[in-house]
Amino acid sequence: MASSMNLSLTDELRDFVNSRTGDAGVYATPSEYLRDLIRRDMEAQSIVSHVAGGLDDLANGRFSSKSILDIAEED
Repeated sequence: MASSMNLSLTDELRDFVNSRTGDAGVYATPSEYLRDLIRRDMEAQSIVSHVAGGLDDLANGRFSSKSILDIAEED
């Protein structure tokens, strides 16, 4: 179930959100725009976590001699 969140923005930020929403923008509503930004941030954070995990594996000698294509074919 969705819940509400109140958000205060400066006039400059509100003007920018307004330019991205409605008839002139890509998104129908400010809520749709903000939800998309949050989803993209979540995806970016997931990528950062995976890269950090990979770097940790390399630093600790945990790696494979297989290519990424070999690994993809196993799935």
